[in-house]
Amino acid sequence: MFRINEVVKFNESRYRVLLLLGDQLVWIDIDSASAFPEIASVSDLEEAIEQERLSRIEDPFKDLAYESPEQGTTARIKRDMNHALIKPLIDLPDYFEPRSRGGAIKLILSESGSTKQTLYRLARRYWQRGQMPNALLPDYKNSGGKGKRRIAKDKKLGRPRKFRPGTGAKIDEFTERLFRIVIERYLLKDEEHSFPYAHRRFETMYKNYFPDAAEEELPSNWQMMHFYKREYPQSERIQKRVSTIRYNKDIRPLHSTANTQVLGPGSRYEIDATIADIYVVSDSDRGNIVGRPVVYMVIDVFSRMVAGFYIGFENPSYAAAMQALFMAATDKTSYCRQLGFDVDVDSWPSIGLPDAILADRGELLGHQIENLESSFSVRIENTPPYRGDAKGIVERYFKTVQTSFGPFVPGYVTETKVKKRGGSDYRLDAKLTVRDFAEIILSSVLFHNLSDVMDKYDRDSDMPTDLPSIPIQLWNWGLQHRTGRLHQAEDDALRVALLPRKKATLSEQGACLFGLYYTSAELLQLGWMHRGREVKRPASLDAAYDPLVADRIYLFPEKGSNKHWVCSLADRSREFRGASFWDVWQVRDEQKRTTAKAKEHSRSQRRIHEEFVIDKIVQAEKAAPDTSGRSDAERVRAINDNKRQEKAKERAQKAVRPDVSDSKPLGEVIHLSDQEPDLDYPDYIDELFTEDD
Repeated sequence: MFRINEVVKFNESRYRVLLLLGDQLVWIDIDSASAFPEIASVSDLEEAIEQERLSRIEDPFKDLAYESPEQGTTARIKRDMNHALIKPLIDLPDYFEPRSRGGAIKLILSESGSTKQTLYRLARRYWQRGQMPNALLPDYKNSGGKGKRRIAKDKKLGRPRKFRPGTGAKIDEFTERLFRIVIERYLLKDEEHSFPYAHRRFETMYKNYFPDAAEEELPSNWQMMHFYKREYPQSERIQKRVSTIRYNKDIRPLHSTANTQVLGPGSRYEIDATIADIYVVSDSDRGNIVGRPVVYMVIDVFSRMVAGFYIGFENPSYAAAMQALFMAATDKTSYCRQLGFDVDVDSWPSIGLPDAILADRGELLGHQIENLESSFSVRIENTPPYRGDAKGIVERYFKTVQTSFGPFVPGYVTETKVKKRGGSDYRLDAKLTVRDFAEIILSSVLFHNLSDVMDKYDRDSDMPTDLPSIPIQLWNWGLQHRTGRLHQAEDDALRVALLPRKKATLSEQGACLFGLYYTSAELLQLGWMHRGREVKRPASLDAAYDPLVADRIYLFPEKGSNKHWVCSLADRSREFRGASFWDVWQVRDEQKRTTAKAKEHSRSQRRIHEEFVIDKIVQAEKAAPDTSGRSDAERVRAINDNKRQEKAKERAQKAVRPDVSDSKPLGEVIHLSDQEPDLDYPDYIDELFTEDD
């Protein structure tokens, strides 16, 4: 019933539960400066709840759980030192016993030289504030002397002035406090204010305190600079002058390289995407500018070989990353042949899955990539947010490959977004088709893999001097002298494993995914599409789908297995045959918007209809005659007679009797052929009620 660390109010005191001992518990008064852990009976507390003398309340120290002091700060140092000091006491299983507690106190005193008052104060603080290390954080938030005036020194420090008038200001504690305020407000921020600007803000603040101070007696820019460099180390100044993202990505010192964490080819692949700095035109119509394509690259860390890539117009997402990973793990010769390059396997030997794949948090973060980890033993590593530098190899290659052809390619995006006067719009200069761009990228990749000498490659000590820093050479050397980490996988199994997954619901109409219905021979054989309450079927199954093809999905009937059923689009969803799931989602959204708009109109018309019905009911009730002279039985017996009379009246009103005198003689019927054509409506009975083979 009670939980450790919860806070309860008993009578007028607040207690924290420290330990549960069966029918007893240990608690402590959190408001008393001299409290110790006490034993209480659970049954007595339950009785107090019934008498409304005990109730659970909010923990007044719950915010301590959110405190995270930075490494090296005074608060964290004191917290860790105090926790280590009382650790032998708070780790006692029977710390609530005075005799056991006293023995631990004596042991700590003999080893640390602290005082008994300090130990009891820290232990009481630990128990009262939630039994966590943060309970020992000092209350710096309650301290400080803002606005307190400092007493100035008798004489100014430093050399006397030689040319400037006046003697200069004396830098006392109060002036240093103003220095610190201005520095932390304007300099130690990522707003990039200059030091003279911060000093001018200091002079304004100083003049507000001392309006009668002469201009030549104000603390100088040099005095403030001296204080700034003395009190704030260079590392702190550099770190706080820029944003955390920029510091981690561009400024922080580098302690190692990517190669120190890989054993050989295939140990780790890096994958990333960028939007190409070039506008391209359509393959089918060169007059249509289709924008800037998305480029995915997969690079081996050890050899810097490009293992695979993707060029298209899918937004950077798992759907596009999946295609780049599939190319990286399979044979690339057929793809190269489609683009007109004759490349054999020995020239591009990166076939197989690596040990690890390093990616951003977006593309490969989630349950859809877990199947690649569990089925193919590939470790997925995700970089922290805004840490593109963690994938420095692939990030750098994007710049390298685009600068190799960008400046002389029409449609190349210049660095500036503002078009110079008289300059041309680079978007209108686009001439390369998507295929042309893909061929250029493939040529750049092949040059890099087979011939590019990397001057800044960090070599290990065991690499021979006659080994050139070329990706293919490094790859082949690593396979012979290091550990080759690539492992093979069936293309079909890998493709299905890489497909994104989602739960598909099952019903008598088949498997439903994104509102589309699918059927398969397995579903029919198992009887899951039969109708009736006695039919037993699972509510849902995992399904893999290719975003580019909506005609089929892959159902996984067994959890933890890649065995799948291929399901085809049912006739019920024939609207989307030949479409992609991107089309499905777009059409579905448009249909939902149309339905929502129609429902708005429907609601207004329903209100009009209901108001009409209510009005008719009111009118009918007003027009109803007085039937008090007839009994209810008589009125019921007259229903059939009334119905017959109403039916006769209806027949007389709706009967149509044509006037024979106005009728015209019928014309002669001329047959176009000896055999009259069969104009009956086609019969689909056989197709509707005949089972498929």
